[in-house]
Amino acid sequence: MATTASATRATLSSLSSLSLSLSLHSTPRLSFLSTAKLTRFPKLTLSTVLVRASESDKPNGIVFDDFNNPDEDAAVFDPPTPPEDYTPPPSFDELPMETEDEIAAAYEELYGPAYAGVSVLGNDVYVMDSKAKKMSAFGKTKKEKVKDGFEERVVQVRRVTKVVKGGKQLKFRAIVVVGDKKGQVGVGVAKAKEVIAAVQKSAVDARRNIVTVPMTKYLTFPHRSDGDFGAAKVMLRPASPGTGVIAGGAVRIVLEMAGVENALGKQLGSNNALNNARATVVAVQKMKQWREVSRERGIPMEELWK
Repeated sequence: MATTASATRATLSSLSSLSLSLSLHSTPRLSFLSTAKLTRFPKLTLSTVLVRASESDKPNGIVFDDFNNPDEDAAVFDPPTPPEDYTPPPSFDELPMETEDEIAAAYEELYGPAYAGVSVLGNDVYVMDSKAKKMSAFGKTKKEKVKDGFEERVVQVRRVTKVVKGGKQLKFRAIVVVGDKKGQVGVGVAKAKEVIAAVQKSAVDARRNIVTVPMTKYLTFPHRSDGDFGAAKVMLRPASPGTGVIAGGAVRIVLEMAGVENALGKQLGSNNALNNARATVVAVQKMKQWREVSRERGIPMEELWK
């Protein structure tokens, strides 16, 4: 038992000496954490910064402008005197209210003509590109006709083919005449893979080529005129009231859509519907009203019948 006790004391003494040596040879980091003292820094206030800045002679020191110094000249805004005939503009509340026409004109100047097709500034609104698109029962988009006062009439629909490298392309060509029966008429032509699409595209083309037909109070031409387009030639003659439109083919359709009720027309030459329709438009554009001729010649209208 004595031997065991002595061995235990020797082991404990060796362990204590080992722990003492470890504590003496510990790393500086551990020793610093165990022996470091907390350092308190003084608080910096605005007055302290101002004093230190004023005492510093270095150019990089902090400098604050002293706005409370009465010795310096303060910057005073001195507006220029208005001229003698100057009248101050009225305030916004004192201006008169805008009319509906002024509001519509300002809106059209910013965003273009209204969807209804009414132009306050006199812009060209006879374009069908602004059609309303609606979904049909099968999910396809269908276009509605624009209610701009023009009526459409199909002159001819033909199937045309185009020979390409892989074979033939089948399309439909449509000729459409639009008019308001008040002196405005236009001829258009277009091609598409479907008949309906071809008619719609040709109607758009016709609205982009509107011309004015001069007429008298009896809804006839002021004088005779001839027109040609390609190999087609058209002769137009005025008629007395009650005669009606005596013409055939595309010439009759163009005159009816223009609103002419008494006229004579004759196709001379080619029987092509498109060329005859365009020849009719050329003949109409050559016509002039009596007042235009008297204004150009500088004589009264009564002298034209002598």
